[in-house]
Amino acid sequence: MQINITGHHMDVTPAIRAFTEEKFDKLERHFDQITSINVVFGVEKLRQIAEATVYIAKGELHASSESDDLYTAIDTLIDKLDRQLIKHKEKNRSHHD
Repeated sequence: MQINITGHHMDVTPAIRAFTEEKFDKLERHFDQITSINVVFGVEKLRQIAEATVYIAKGELHASSESDDLYTAIDTLIDKLDRQLIKHKEKNRSHHD
């Protein structure tokens, strides 16, 4: 799984990059058909924004999150994507039953 991390009007520090990669590795445990992930971090006034597009075998999922703290935004983003992946997995499983 390839993770592309970029910052929009901000620098992505090694600590943020490591935290992000660790969190996205957890997604792969739930769903092993992730091919790549694009993550974009940004700042709008005082809001920290985290957005991600997850490319999977049969499509893509997108989520975004905002918070005063980038780490909180990343955690919320992961939770949203995790729920989407579980829903996608269940939907595919029900088609095969």
